[in-house]
Amino acid sequence: MSITPDFESLGRHGDIVIVGGGLAGLFCALKLAPRPVTVISAAPLGEGASTAWAQGGIAAAVGEGDTAESHAADTIAVGAGIVDEAVALGLAREAAPRIHDLLGYGVPFDRDLEGRLAVAREAAHSARRIVHVRGDMAGQAIITALTQAVRATPSIRVLEGWSAEALLTEGDAVSGLQLRKVGGSSTPVLIATSAVVLATGGIGHLYAVTTNPAEASGQGLAIAARAGALIADPEFVQFHPTAIMVGRDPAPLATEALRGEGATLINGAGERFMPALHPLAELAPRDIVARGVFAEVAAGRGAFLDATQALGTRFADEFPTVYESCVSAGIDPATQPIPIAPAAHYHMGGIAVDQHGRSSLAGLWAAGEVSSTGAHGANRLASNSLLEAVVYAARIAEDIAGREFAASKSRIDPAQVSRDDAHDLAQEQSLRTLMSAKVGVIRERSGLIDAVRTIAQLERNAASPALANSATAALLVATSALARTESRGAHYRADYPTEDPAQAQRTLTTLAEARARAAEFSSGAVILPFPTQPQTALV
Repeated sequence: MSITPDFESLGRHGDIVIVGGGLAGLFCALKLAPRPVTVISAAPLGEGASTAWAQGGIAAAVGEGDTAESHAADTIAVGAGIVDEAVALGLAREAAPRIHDLLGYGVPFDRDLEGRLAVAREAAHSARRIVHVRGDMAGQAIITALTQAVRATPSIRVLEGWSAEALLTEGDAVSGLQLRKVGGSSTPVLIATSAVVLATGGIGHLYAVTTNPAEASGQGLAIAARAGALIADPEFVQFHPTAIMVGRDPAPLATEALRGEGATLINGAGERFMPALHPLAELAPRDIVARGVFAEVAAGRGAFLDATQALGTRFADEFPTVYESCVSAGIDPATQPIPIAPAAHYHMGGIAVDQHGRSSLAGLWAAGEVSSTGAHGANRLASNSLLEAVVYAARIAEDIAGREFAASKSRIDPAQVSRDDAHDLAQEQSLRTLMSAKVGVIRERSGLIDAVRTIAQLERNAASPALANSATAALLVATSALARTESRGAHYRADYPTEDPAQAQRTLTTLAEARARAAEFSSGAVILPFPTQPQTALV
């Protein structure tokens, strides 16, 4: 139920606060019922969450002849040598129960003529295992169903239109949150709570070309990092190779499932370019396809997704979301190739969490894209993101279920709280342009150094908490990208174009370390890589 906020009482009685209204946050709240929880969402439920934009669906080995072990093997292969194999297998084995949970909440997954769940194939999967809704409407259908379920659950309180801009701590434990009304008063509100689940999504909107909504600007990652939480793998940003370039922000997405159905990638001359780059051609891992598309665009030849032969007149019925995005921009995808470019899509990095979703701070859990579990490694396998969100949301709910939280005793001095929320849109756009140009699909040392210096200055001087948080998230990405002197998965360095076996480890860092590295760059000191960590050392 949506409520009028009573900030004096919120959190004082050991309440659990979930920040984020996407799949991970809503699923966790439902799994905790009937235990009282409060969900805080910057946008109205059903809006502003990357989940709603997801077209492909959820990867799950539910088809005939498919296995969790095969699913895990595909995940590990795509992750470029740094996937936590135990995490990947656990994720795959929990897929079927979570799909059935979603069915129970009313998600209308497609079925075949015999009533079994219909499954599609996407890039780098060895089997058809993507559970979907009307071809490309899974994300919206899932969010709609879960929003209705949450609103019908009496134990869930919903605060819409509030953003979390700071996480308060006492020692290494959570003690409260600083919230601000979105587009409203400049005065922040403080709440005391000793149990927080961050499910705030990713960082895609830090880039000028992205498939993510404006809310995906790294706020959750930043507030955890500013509170001292460990951050894992921030340099690994996945770029979706087929964003539809029709002048929209965010860019509409042409789902990978189109290529799974036989659509091809061509340049302006009508030539396919992926067969020369990888044996799987259009179904190669996303990082390889993204660089292939990027190269065609950068060379001035342009890049297009051609489904005229593979789908033709069936396009509108089988992929209605993509069809509408194209038609509304004057493109008929049944008869015309679709103009595309790579766009920031998913962040493999995030708040380092263990198998239960616990962060390094007591009382802080994280689920979904804001977290880093080790499941994706350097490159996420298609449609594993929604799966990870529901699996870890359920694990967090189970971990919390057996705990009692005392009322927070945090004593917060209002004089220490930032009250300036003046948001400079020009600075925000400048940051996004910088990230796309120098911390994007292809990176190199001089561009990364320029980016780090500029971002560090912006983080120090930003007037608004939101802009400062965006700069914090960007700084974590850029400093780690500069420190990883190799190419691995979605992280591609033009000056280090090959993998280095010595760096086949996950990155584990803190904001303090990132700021120290940025200061070294500014001073002109010789920069050494971040020490990478064996997977067992994470949290």
